[in-house]
Amino acid sequence: MTIKRNRFYYLLFIVITIFSGLASRHYTGSLPTWVESYVGDALWALMVFLMAGFLFQSKSTRWIALVALVFSYCIEISQLYRAPWIDAVRANRLGGLVLGFGFLWSDLVCYAVGIGFGVVMEKIFLKK
Repeated sequence: MTIKRNRFYYLLFIVITIFSGLASRHYTGSLPTWVESYVGDALWALMVFLMAGFLFQSKSTRWIALVALVFSYCIEISQLYRAPWIDAVRANRLGGLVLGFGFLWSDLVCYAVGIGFGVVMEKIFLKK
């Protein structure tokens, strides 16, 4: 099935997802513990899914989800690597938001949930 994603809407959803993720980190004291611990990672993966959909406008949802999942898992696994140069990148706010700080198994689950949410939303809204 050929899909034609509207890049304007994907860009809008990317921006909304970024602000939601930043808000989930900023308001940690007033949110439930599970939101503090997991929602930001799920939103990060959703953003990766949306960016892949934005870049690869005509690919299938399954392909987009696989690319987003592999990318997200590679970023998480890269957190096992410690070297002064990459730790310096992570020390930068943007570098830390993109690359993360430490490997957690729970993050892999959060990524699957975030991307799964993107898949479900795409299936609902991109019906023929």
